[in-house]
Amino acid sequence: MAFDLKNKLAIALEKRAPLFDVTDAFRVVNGAADGFPGLTIDKFGDRYQMQFFGHELLREKNEIVGALESLFNPVCVVVKERLSSAGRSLENAPMDVVLGSRDDAIGVVREGKAKFHVDLMDTINPGLFLDMRHVRLEVEERFRAMSDASSAHPELRFLNLFSYTCSFSVHARIGGAAVATNADISGKILDKGRENYALNGLDLRPGEFFRGNAIEYVRWAVKKGLRFDGIVLDPPSFARFKGFNFNVREHLMPLVTECAQILNPDGFFMVSSNYSEFNLQAFARDVLAAVALVHPQAKTSWKKSQDIDFVGSGSTKDSCLVATLVEV
Repeated sequence: MAFDLKNKLAIALEKRAPLFDVTDAFRVVNGAADGFPGLTIDKFGDRYQMQFFGHELLREKNEIVGALESLFNPVCVVVKERLSSAGRSLENAPMDVVLGSRDDAIGVVREGKAKFHVDLMDTINPGLFLDMRHVRLEVEERFRAMSDASSAHPELRFLNLFSYTCSFSVHARIGGAAVATNADISGKILDKGRENYALNGLDLRPGEFFRGNAIEYVRWAVKKGLRFDGIVLDPPSFARFKGFNFNVREHLMPLVTECAQILNPDGFFMVSSNYSEFNLQAFARDVLAAVALVHPQAKTSWKKSQDIDFVGSGSTKDSCLVATLVEV
């Protein structure tokens, strides 16, 4: 059994080989598509996070941890059981350090030219959503290209809505954005974003951190006449703020149109969602239509799902993403 588990892990790792020079943070196992039904394993440098979304492999937890230890020699392994005994999905999942210590769960990972703090014991996500890596890297490259044409874009501005730990903005600033504004309802999360700025040697500039409702920020920016050269809108499926319940199915496309009002000509707009009921083709079509209400010349640059480390993306509710990028 131990040899079989190690062999399956080694095969799964080899599928991710194209990412080795890009990052040391990626998904090693993505459920049944890698031969591990109900289980995901994410690598964050020398730290690993195992999440059980089903009961199929729970009995073999210790054996899988042993195979991980033998193959990768990790500093830390954290296990999260995302399913209750009754079979219900748990957002506040039990978390256990099964190898290493609580302090070992904290570290730094690299992604292209950027670095990010992670803490595998801090809520469900350690601080970096791995399935958006390829888009973050593109945001950096787009700002680098615009910055090279600096005569046309002297003061490049980026807007990161529902910013979480500000990873998109770190890449935008590294690429040449003069200002990268982050909007999020959590002050704690924005503090982590500031720490990521410092980790990458980025100074904090006026207007870069807004604690509050992303919709409020967009409407304020419209009134103030602010304009951005790139916008990323990556909302949760559901959120609550000051009595307002954000529902991605109901509120996303109207928000896309509002965001389009503050997007500069020649700018780009990336919209994404992990809501499992969205269809990629229809999602991309609806986003383009919403942007075109403001910018009739808008066109879809791409529509895609998760990167190569998310093998079998879309086959389960815990591994789904729809994302599209529109140019105006």
